[in-house]
Amino acid sequence: MYQSTFINLLLQFALLSFAMAEETVVASGHGNTWQFGAGGGVLGFIVLVLDIIVWMEVIKSNRPVSHKLLWCIVVFLFPILGLIFYWLFSNRASHMGGGGYESIP
Repeated sequence: MYQSTFINLLLQFALLSFAMAEETVVASGHGNTWQFGAGGGVLGFIVLVLDIIVWMEVIKSNRPVSHKLLWCIVVFLFPILGLIFYWLFSNRASHMGGGGYESIP
């Protein structure tokens, strides 16, 4: 009995959140997609594509697994700053080539 009441209440909150989100989207308008920054729009898509390129480059490098994991976490948690730090401080030239996908021990 309590489980069905809980699920019903959860569903009602979910529908309420969708209804509230719809009102704010309609009220704000979509005149300028650049104003949303890295959270959405064109700039968000560009940052997403660049982050995916960095992840692929890190995974294919010949770094130790722990360093690969650390770089991927940094870029995931801080998309813009992690991307900048990777391009500036990762010493990409010495880690290219010979690597590949490795299992984590």
